[in-house]
Amino acid sequence: MEENRKVILTGILIIALIALAVAVYYLFLRVQPKEPVTVPDIVKKPKPSGETALGEEVVEPIQVKLDESDRIVRQLAGQLSSHPQLASWLATKDLIRKFVASVDNIANGQSPRPHIDFFAPKDKFSVIKKGRMIVLDPAAYKRYNKVADVFSSIDTKSCVRLYRQLTPSLQEAYREIGYPEGDFHDTLKRAIVEVIRVPVVDEDIVLEKDVVTYKMRDQELENLSDAQKHLLRMGPENLRKIQIKLREMVRALGV
Repeated sequence: MEENRKVILTGILIIALIALAVAVYYLFLRVQPKEPVTVPDIVKKPKPSGETALGEEVVEPIQVKLDESDRIVRQLAGQLSSHPQLASWLATKDLIRKFVASVDNIANGQSPRPHIDFFAPKDKFSVIKKGRMIVLDPAAYKRYNKVADVFSSIDTKSCVRLYRQLTPSLQEAYREIGYPEGDFHDTLKRAIVEVIRVPVVDEDIVLEKDVVTYKMRDQELENLSDAQKHLLRMGPENLRKIQIKLREMVRALGV
């Protein structure tokens, strides 16, 4: 039961990574010029208030009440990927609130726990014996293949657009969970650090019996945050897929 819940938590963690990838560019890696650049003989038309340029595209933030936001979020997020599993995950309620709370948890090294009801494993958690050792069964990584595949299928440009469109609602939800003067962007940056520090482990992960479940014998791995452990349990190939996609998004945005 405990391991099944960890798989469910990983589902929402991957949804959170969609916006984290965008934040790598907009909030963490974008380089500002040291000197102002002047362009003579060009009339620069001011952008309408509240609009942001995305390449040649102008993205206007959407103002929508949180209690009424699920429909528009499903419509917009559904354009991120043609993978059928994404639409199934988006059938849950309070998408923006769950996303913001999850990112906040990840930033603090905690499991994204609240009201997760859209992702369930088909196979059970399993371990195998190798001599006298107990190791995580590599077959268990397959439970996360679909999660990694969905994230890998995300369209970068659509992802950027969605993040910019939903920024006001994200900030509103962030204030709602107890940060009246905080900036959700700063929390995203801290969450990014948590994600990029997850190590890729190709060798067997040796386990030791704990009270009701198992813990990792390697103390460095065991000392990872709960959020990082969720990604580690996906297995090296799935973790690589996610990290490759994150880098792809950054490169595509010119960083």
